[in-house]
Amino acid sequence: MRPTTPSALALLTVALLVASPVMARDSLGIFENWGAFRDSATAQGGPRCYAIAQPVMRSGRAAKGFVSVGTWPRQKVRGQLHIRMSRALAARSPLILTVGERRFTLVAGQMDAWAADGRGDAQIVAAMRSASSMSVAGVGADGRGFADSYALRGAATAIDAAALGCAKLR
Repeated sequence: MRPTTPSALALLTVALLVASPVMARDSLGIFENWGAFRDSATAQGGPRCYAIAQPVMRSGRAAKGFVSVGTWPRQKVRGQLHIRMSRALAARSPLILTVGERRFTLVAGQMDAWAADGRGDAQIVAAMRSASSMSVAGVGADGRGFADSYALRGAATAIDAAALGCAKLR
């Protein structure tokens, strides 16, 4: 774990803005550009743990959006990918996630994307563990193509910390 850096502070801010309302959030650690957190209670009524990161900054501007890999013990969900895009997507725009040399087609809403199923989550997380970067690309609502890129250094450790953070919670 590294000492607090500006990127770590940005990660904490993103974690505080994640969509679900929570009662308590515990930091499980900051690992390079990834953070691991545990929410003791969520709107779904149970704990959740997740690893989270922001896209790599472009032109000195803070990037919008995030990628997370979450665990919900009571729902028996482990290693679920969620991506919040930096821009709204065009209707029916395909969204492609590239992790190292592997490509995955994601299921997308206007601002969010997921793997199609648990098997897809497992394949993506396995690819994330051995790659140094990943990007998700699509067409924005304005008709222009875009890509959000993520550094994966620290991702495996943050994902493991999040899984361990919820391992004894039911």
